[in-house]
Amino acid sequence: MRLAIIGQSAFGKAALERLVTDGHEVAGVFAAPDGRRGPEPLAESAREMGVPVWQYSRMRDAECVAAFRKLNADLCVMAYVTDIVPMEIIEAPALGTIQYHPSLLPKHRGPSSINWAIINGDARTGLTIFWPDAGLDTGPILLQREVEIGPEDTVGSLYFDHLFPMGVDALVDSVALVQSGNAPRTPQDESLATYESWCGGAESEIDWSRPTAELHNLIRGCDPQPGAWTTWRGERMNVYGSRVLADESTESAKMPGTVLAVDGSGMVVRTGDGVVSVGRVRVVRGGKVAAAESGVVAGEVLGV
Repeated sequence: MRLAIIGQSAFGKAALERLVTDGHEVAGVFAAPDGRRGPEPLAESAREMGVPVWQYSRMRDAECVAAFRKLNADLCVMAYVTDIVPMEIIEAPALGTIQYHPSLLPKHRGPSSINWAIINGDARTGLTIFWPDAGLDTGPILLQREVEIGPEDTVGSLYFDHLFPMGVDALVDSVALVQSGNAPRTPQDESLATYESWCGGAESEIDWSRPTAELHNLIRGCDPQPGAWTTWRGERMNVYGSRVLADESTESAKMPGTVLAVDGSGMVVRTGDGVVSVGRVRVVRGGKVAAAESGVVAGEVLGV
């Protein structure tokens, strides 16, 4: 089929390369603008293939809509899209538009769905390929695939080990279903719908008085981005690599946030009902280091 692709980053790049390998004609790519670290991966790959590329900061701009319509695509594939795409673009291709979302819709609609699945303690998540409409992640479902969230999974491991490769496969399979004329359009069950906005600084702040299980989920649900954080000696400090430990300390009376030990395996911190260990930290404006190399010492209290 003649495809248009909207996307960004390594995921968009992988989807483009797989679809071209499968023999589809990509009429054009609409990618995010280049960043400070260099060319945008999807845009760079498309150029290397000789595919026309547009990089608008806003897909809603009239110039962008006009350029998209000129492609006369059979199908648009949205592969990792964070901008608002107008209905003029979604409805332009002859067969419509399909989109990847890293959750089991209608659960965890919104831009930080992987974060919130872990933070909320979900046992399973997955991905959805759906037909976008005027709502936010509300369109009919084409295809879904599930994955277990392991007790030590982070946003990084869940995405790169599972939702990324599974998502590319699912997009390729979905395009094939559309081409065959057998692509489902199953309405989402609104009674099961949840929505969470961005997981940012306010949502990732640690309250050490919370139960250990909640803190473990918060830390790994913000790892690597945005990074769960606390304060140490008046500075913001992000923590990563959470592990739940058996509470063998005799210092149960210590206030939450008290650092009980720092060694090569991590930094052990008192919580509201036990202890949690973090393996790495990053003090503001610095790089990630092992907790043992951070300068934090036993007896200090975090978050005060």
